[in-house]
Amino acid sequence: MARGINKVILVGNLGDDPETKYTQGGMAVTTIRLATTSVRKDRDGNTQERTEWHRVKLFGKLGEIAGEYLRKGRQVYIEGSIRYDKFTGQDGQERYITEIVADEMQMLGGPGGEGAGRGGEYRSERPARAPARQDAAPPRREAPPAKSAAFDDFADDDIPF
Repeated sequence: MARGINKVILVGNLGDDPETKYTQGGMAVTTIRLATTSVRKDRDGNTQERTEWHRVKLFGKLGEIAGEYLRKGRQVYIEGSIRYDKFTGQDGQERYITEIVADEMQMLGGPGGEGAGRGGEYRSERPARAPARQDAAPPRREAPPAKSAAFDDFADDDIPF
């Protein structure tokens, strides 16, 4: 039985500061607007830019981190799935919404999106998906690499970030 894949990877810049709300149960739900721009050349050789705007939802701890550290203009990597919803507006019209539900986020660039500073990588707290086949062999675990004697006296305090 084929299950299908729903996977989205985006790298873009925030168009606004994140908006964080909390459910009645206390779980954070953060919404960001992410712009991705592609560049191509037309028949005449002129450069054409196209910007797409994406609505991204981050839940739980991932949402809290996004709400605290992301700001307008910041470059971010998002990995997740696409979701389409339909609802009826206050005027009785049916409305459609497309959003990305993030499983993973990595902040890129500096705090305002400038430079190539070190970003943080964060994953959703969702449980791992079951393997596609029940008869699949479990993943092999590799032994950790042996420590070199040159690094035995290296302390965590020496790490610059």
